[in-house]
Amino acid sequence: MRTKIYTLIFVALAFLINTKSFAQEVNLKDYRVRFGLSTTKQADNSRKLEVSYIASNKKDRKDRVPIYGADINFYNVTEDENILLGTAKTDKEGTAQLIVPAKQAYTANAEGYINLKAVFDGTDALDSEEDELAIKDVFLELNLKEIDSVKTVILNAYTLDSLQTKIPIDETEIVFSIGGMISNMPIKREFVSDGAFKFEFPEHISGDKNGNVDVFASIIDNDNYGNVIQKKNIDWGINKQITHETNKLWSEAAPIWMYVVLSILLIGVWANYAYSIKNLFDIKKEGKELELKSQNEN
Repeated sequence: MRTKIYTLIFVALAFLINTKSFAQEVNLKDYRVRFGLSTTKQADNSRKLEVSYIASNKKDRKDRVPIYGADINFYNVTEDENILLGTAKTDKEGTAQLIVPAKQAYTANAEGYINLKAVFDGTDALDSEEDELAIKDVFLELNLKEIDSVKTVILNAYTLDSLQTKIPIDETEIVFSIGGMISNMPIKREFVSDGAFKFEFPEHISGDKNGNVDVFASIIDNDNYGNVIQKKNIDWGINKQITHETNKLWSEAAPIWMYVVLSILLIGVWANYAYSIKNLFDIKKEGKELELKSQNEN
């Protein structure tokens, strides 16, 4: 009962930790605050802005404390003003995310860079923090076509100038991958030339029950573009159905030798139980006999 009470108290205290109580939980002098902004342009052309707000121990790198419940303001920075895009709170992992819709009109500088900034205004316990990054808005057009019976992946990558003219990007690594349950499986890495690249889709890629696969084209951690993702779904995968076969490891009927081995093991286990129980009764019986014998002698 006492253990349960201690557990409940610990859980309650964990939920009470926020930006105001953080300084009371740890000595801020022993920690270095890391505040970082990143951005990902998603397949629907919306943009995810993400802040990681973590305090890490200066001596013990494994001691990391997420800053929970901090209000983060996200801005599009221009020469004249900071345009508020939205506000989000950090979660229990110290992460704050804001999804900016695709229709958002950003203001870029003369070089075509969009300046983004994340700001934490601070509290009595924590100092204010901010981080900035500058990215160009890049567009990935992913097309999946059969050309002369060959399954072909076609990519066009470009930016837009002030007149909305397409400017092909160059010398930028694109990662092509297939969607999976846990993580994506890379199938091709290539540096695009003049904003275009195409290749033959590999054979023997497993799909879902209908043979559908998600094909991704991604720019990852690029200094000019950040993270960019584009995705298409198509029935180019293989639907591997397992047919019923008898006496196979993967069938409903196991091989005979497995039944024999399992039966021997089960018989051995139960025989050991029976032997142990018999010995217990024998010990009890012998104990009673010794007790009667001792009483008769007295």
